[in-house]
Amino acid sequence: MGTETSSFETSEMLAKFLASTPLLSESWRLCNISNTSTPRDFFTEQIGDVGYIAFSGIQTVGNSEPSCGNLVPLMESDGNALFIPLHRLNEGEEPVMVHEGLLQLFLSMHTNFQNQMLALTEKSKPIVITGHSLGGTVATLCTLWLLSYFQLVSSPLQVLCITFGSPMLGNESLSKAVLRERWGGNFCNVVSKHDIMPRMLFAPQASFTQLHFPVLLKYWHLSMTSPGFGMLAQLQDEDKAELLRLVMCHLEVIAQAGEEVAKSLFWPLGSYLFCSEEGAICVDNAVSVIKMMYLLLMTGSPCSSVEDHLKYGDYVEKVSLQFLKQSSFMQADIPESSYESGVAMALQSLGIYSQETVARPVKDCLKTARRMGLRPNLNAAKLAVSLAKINPYRAQIEWYKASCDESDDHMGYYDCFKQRDNSKKGSKVNLNRHKLAVFWNNVIKMLDNNELPYDFNRRAKWVNTSQFYKLLVEPLDIAEYYRTGMHHVKGHYLKHGRERRYEIFDRWWKERKVSVDENNKRSKFAGLTQDSRFWARVEEAREWLDKIRSESDPRKLALLWEHIDAFEKYARELVDNMEVSRDVLLKNSSYNLWVVEWSKLKSQLKKLSPQFPDYVNGEVVP
Repeated sequence: MGTETSSFETSEMLAKFLASTPLLSESWRLCNISNTSTPRDFFTEQIGDVGYIAFSGIQTVGNSEPSCGNLVPLMESDGNALFIPLHRLNEGEEPVMVHEGLLQLFLSMHTNFQNQMLALTEKSKPIVITGHSLGGTVATLCTLWLLSYFQLVSSPLQVLCITFGSPMLGNESLSKAVLRERWGGNFCNVVSKHDIMPRMLFAPQASFTQLHFPVLLKYWHLSMTSPGFGMLAQLQDEDKAELLRLVMCHLEVIAQAGEEVAKSLFWPLGSYLFCSEEGAICVDNAVSVIKMMYLLLMTGSPCSSVEDHLKYGDYVEKVSLQFLKQSSFMQADIPESSYESGVAMALQSLGIYSQETVARPVKDCLKTARRMGLRPNLNAAKLAVSLAKINPYRAQIEWYKASCDESDDHMGYYDCFKQRDNSKKGSKVNLNRHKLAVFWNNVIKMLDNNELPYDFNRRAKWVNTSQFYKLLVEPLDIAEYYRTGMHHVKGHYLKHGRERRYEIFDRWWKERKVSVDENNKRSKFAGLTQDSRFWARVEEAREWLDKIRSESDPRKLALLWEHIDAFEKYARELVDNMEVSRDVLLKNSSYNLWVVEWSKLKSQLKKLSPQFPDYVNGEVVP
């Protein structure tokens, strides 16, 4: 039953950690202080070696109310480059979008808290950033900024963001970007069972009247200042009922769409700690979070959906007590399965009992969370097994390269494969090339379908393995492309023949974290040429050289000369930096033959230097 219980063990770890430390209670205490003492601002405090910054829930968003659903691209709005790691996207992925009003609220406060925050990091080991209501979204953006900054300066400081009743911030691409950076565990969103605020943005702007949200926000703000002041907002029961109906209507459509097709402008980010008077459970799968929000809100009323936003102090206290009385959780017989026991305990933590109508859907939701949470990592583990199985194909290609480089014909790896006959050895290598392509194309397909962990393309094992595959095998793809004359049919390889997987692997390698040792100068030639496209560039240079001999148009001749000059500098730099494999410099390799031909042509042009002075001197005049 180990795999069955892993999901609940994982989700309980965060809840147990928060419940067994002062972090949750201290965070709410400081949020409460910020609400009453520093409205529209923030509050900082040092407790031991932990630094806290709490953003008040009393905030003004301006013309873009949190109910309007106005999303803007984060990259275009990030003029000060505060969130650079979040700008990196997978191919075909939508840009990271955030709520415009909430982003502007953060930016308006950033200058004020930036210096205080950095000063706090100098005397704190961990940093806890927290906020209630609208302050929670500011806390989330502040944490994303600080994590981006720490990545830039390689700081080892730990950051935890704890929000209470915070509205959604951005789209699914934002959530994916956070997971790719392995920041998902830095965010814990505490959501009470019936609080409508975290669910508000699932309903579009057109659903709300101009009075609904402003009156509700005024009621909450006055109540945060002092509990009795809320009555001054004149929030009517009819308004509460209409708000609940609108949010439930739109949330139901999203929640019941199915795990593969659930779509929403806004998307959960990080872990969600759903709390009730009985305790709390933690869910970190986004689709399950949305479904849980819907199912729990079903058990509420118009009044509780509004009042729950103000009761986080009571719920935090209940969470702290939850793990002191676990023996009393099970009022019925303990199920035989430890997994079913975990489900039953989770239901009771939410104050839901088996006889309630909503119990079965909540149970199914928890099971879905487990299944979907495990799936990407299981897929990655299976891929690792498959990779081990195909390694012999790669090893055979490596052996083939070594044998070609040592061959008496002095052609090297690329040219041997390009000019191969129908021998068994060449056919075997070609078959292995195809098998490896099938494996890596499947990896890309799984990534496209979100079947792998979001940070898969940042994991060193897969970045390094894909790079080695590309350097080893792409020269064979280029050789086959020109061997079969595809350049005459489709055009040259670089523009018309290169496979998408290689372009993706280029990006993975470019975005990796570079170690200090990688910048050291080489003392010997590389085992594999470090630009896997090198031989495609050689093929283009050979064609330019042939055309120069016959071209009579001065303009076209100047352009050809410019291309050849650029290639010569490019190749020479690779050779001088020892970033080519020694097969490149073998006597009969395509590159070495090109160098010989090019030298002969330049010698011939020198005899005609009065006629071609600029070409001979290495200068190009269009």
